[in-house]
Amino acid sequence: MSEKVNPQKTVKVRGIEIGNGNAQICIPLIGKSESEIINELENIKTKNPDLIEWRADFFENLDDKEKVIEMLSIIRSLVETTPILFTIRSTKEGGNSISLSEEDKIQLIANVCATNNVDIIDYELINDKKDIEYLREASTKYGVRLILSFHNFELTPAHSVLMDKFIAAESFGADLAKVAVMPQNMDDVLLLLQATQDATQRINIPLVTISMGKYGAVTRMFGFVFGSTITFGVGQSSSAPGQIPIEELRSVMEIVKKSS
Repeated sequence: MSEKVNPQKTVKVRGIEIGNGNAQICIPLIGKSESEIINELENIKTKNPDLIEWRADFFENLDDKEKVIEMLSIIRSLVETTPILFTIRSTKEGGNSISLSEEDKIQLIANVCATNNVDIIDYELINDKKDIEYLREASTKYGVRLILSFHNFELTPAHSVLMDKFIAAESFGADLAKVAVMPQNMDDVLLLLQATQDATQRINIPLVTISMGKYGAVTRMFGFVFGSTITFGVGQSSSAPGQIPIEELRSVMEIVKKSS
């Protein structure tokens, strides 16, 4: 079994410690309307996730800042102390189709940071350096944590490429570095796990790593053993290929923890 993450590589949000060799379970909200999100959230709450991600790119009123902020306020009131991760993904980032320009998108994320209703934001490494730096500054100002992500929904890049993504995220001042890739076979899954383990020895921030699809499902259950600190499960609806129902995910993870 691999070494656990250095205990110093942790991030705390609302009393939840991300890192230190454990993994927190995050559940996505992908409803389109206020009523759908509330219904989805009421179902998810009973499952006691460690974090909740609002995938706002699914929200039908994403182009209305006030409605986004209002919806976020409702989510916060319903989840109470559970940390909220706020994410907008465009189609090029593997997300839903959105009408916002990149400039509008980053401004909305910055406005959301100012509400004090989000704890973490997620932004893609493929975006312009100036935009990443702008959101790092905005999130820091309001005490919001920043995940810088790399997604590849087609394949699993080489080990050196994955390491470069972790290093880039850290160099931009991210609080967490995320890599999610698509495997073509189990060798690709092992590659992702090896890169995760190697990065825990070089990177001084917590990592979030996922191998997607049917081959990669094991990384959602066992990835924390190699250094991944957040895993994404299904509460009501899946937001990415290979996600596992939270009940099954938690059960398997507990068994692994007891045997380690």
